[in-house]
Amino acid sequence: MFVESRMTANPITISSNTTIADASEIMRNNKFRRLPVVEGGKLVGIVTDRDLRAVSASPATALSIFELNYLLAKMKIKDIMQKEVISINTGATVEEAAILMYNHRIGGLVVVDEQGAVAGIITETDIFKSFVDIMGLVDGKTRLTLDVTDKIGLLHEISEVFLAMNINITSMVSYALPDGKIEMIIRADIIDTEELEKALAAKGYPISHVVHIKS
Repeated sequence: MFVESRMTANPITISSNTTIADASEIMRNNKFRRLPVVEGGKLVGIVTDRDLRAVSASPATALSIFELNYLLAKMKIKDIMQKEVISINTGATVEEAAILMYNHRIGGLVVVDEQGAVAGIITETDIFKSFVDIMGLVDGKTRLTLDVTDKIGLLHEISEVFLAMNINITSMVSYALPDGKIEMIIRADIIDTEELEKALAAKGYPISHVVHIKS
């Protein structure tokens, strides 16, 4: 799954000469948390709702509301924008975007094309929706959990059991456990799992948890 298919394309952008007051209004009216700053078709910075809150609040104790509004109407985005923007290419995977956000503790990424032009924005909400789709959560199905030891041929052996019983696997993911094993989560088109549980246990792959997820 690629970033291009999950991002919000053609996002609203601003220039470095946009006033802070105008940028604040754009964010407020559109319920945005970030705005890419573009000059000459290229990404040159980013401003977030946190940046705007910081500059709006800092002089509040010394200035009247009228003086503050006047100041914000004169100040430019170039005075407060972040010039080092963490971005990602349209051809990157959703997993790469998730890792970037996780490592940098940010809630969104500007997406750029091969020419460096802004193509979209992908946020933590988009990543979460992608995870839901990848896991097949909206389609219901039965969720099976197996705690197994990773080895060559593991997927083949488990899949053979499902194939022999004519059971369709709709998704399969796994992650490492602290004890060195892996937890494998399988979603399948099955309601009564009794015979499947017996067959997998006979192969050395007992099911540790079963839940039927409603769509």
